[in-house]
Amino acid sequence: MKNLLDELEACLDASILVTGSDISDKYFSDWSGAKPCPPVALLRPKTTSELSTIMALCHEYDQPVVIQGGLTGLAGGATPQKGEVAISLERMNAIEEIDTTAMTLTAHAGTPLQTLQAAAAEHDLFVPIDLGARGSCMIGGNVSTNAGGTEVIRYGMTRSMVLGLEAVLADGTVINAMNKMVKNNSGYDLKHLFIGSEGTLGIVTRVVLQLQPQSRSTHTALCALSNYESVTQLLIELKRSLGSGLTGFELMWDNYYDKAIDAVPDLTSPFDKSHPFYLLVEYKDNDKAVGEQCFESTLFTQFEAGLLTDVLIAQSLEDAARFWRIRDGIGELLQILDSVSNQDVSLPVTDIGEFACDIEKRLKDKYNNIGILLFGHIGDNNLHICAYTGREEDKANINKDIMLMIGEYSGAITAEHGIGVLKRDFLPLSRTESEITLMKTIKLAMDPKNILNPGRVI
Repeated sequence: MKNLLDELEACLDASILVTGSDISDKYFSDWSGAKPCPPVALLRPKTTSELSTIMALCHEYDQPVVIQGGLTGLAGGATPQKGEVAISLERMNAIEEIDTTAMTLTAHAGTPLQTLQAAAAEHDLFVPIDLGARGSCMIGGNVSTNAGGTEVIRYGMTRSMVLGLEAVLADGTVINAMNKMVKNNSGYDLKHLFIGSEGTLGIVTRVVLQLQPQSRSTHTALCALSNYESVTQLLIELKRSLGSGLTGFELMWDNYYDKAIDAVPDLTSPFDKSHPFYLLVEYKDNDKAVGEQCFESTLFTQFEAGLLTDVLIAQSLEDAARFWRIRDGIGELLQILDSVSNQDVSLPVTDIGEFACDIEKRLKDKYNNIGILLFGHIGDNNLHICAYTGREEDKANINKDIMLMIGEYSGAITAEHGIGVLKRDFLPLSRTESEITLMKTIKLAMDPKNILNPGRVI
């Protein structure tokens, strides 16, 4: 290790290498709750060239590295393991170009998502990725984990917005695939090796994103429903009536809704009585008057048809923000509750209602005084499950119980948070043996010394 550090120190700017007690505990863990571990050294490159030099030397010395962005991941992938060097991309922070004609944005991996959103908005354009961690997460991490969020029902996962990228391989080789064209079938589309591979195949350093025009108006409603079958039928009707303008379909079971209202300061329910399900619907268009009429008439039609038991349409931006704050209250709840199993899974839309009833019954039969909170994007198959007893010793068992049930229902053990370390051992529940074998083959070919995020994903 000393020889490697000496070589790094000799060929890099003094500000890049940090060692010993000078390493802030910020770099010891991500948001996942995985056990913190100090890296043996911290490297903070500012350019792709510097990162290439770092990886070439780490490859020469067989030194494992962990890649860090905004540290907002929930799968433990950015938490160092013993003996690893941490490479933070936080200083690779810049927007190179916004092409308003092609509607593309080119940025360095360490640029926060919110910075990209604000820059695009200045040109009346829109980055179709949005997460609660927008102020902290970085676009390189969004790409490397194929992040989801609240706009997936219309725009797809992050993968759908990436036209091109640059990445550094385990041996320091730079792959420049900075394509700006929607159509390019010239051989293998190599960017997809890096999107969603969680830094195990290469380190994303620059990204080209496809932007969209800003919508002229946004319409938001909070709806109440009596059963899950009404939710799925409503999804079909809204897709048919609102088309691609449907950008949000956020379902909250009463267990989550009631807990958020009770526990999060300043939250109150806008409804006069309780309901089994609450749905946040968002619709965007370019004609405020016509869009408002379409949105309201669509919801009124479904109310008359009996799919909705109550509807509240936001009359202002403040109303819409209050509705969204209930949905986003999970961030504050997780800070209040102890020892929470926070799971992000996917299932076929038709199975989610049955699965939700089943998981609630099984966990309540097995654990005394368990709290269960259910909510999700639903329209893109995504369900979030938070379960807690307040006892740390129960958390791992609850995690396992939920993962095994996902396997029974042929779902995905992670929808948008990634595998990382925390879900690695459950991967066979969602991927076949032949798929995992192929993943290992690709990993071995691209990182034969297994130094890039070792122990993550596979």
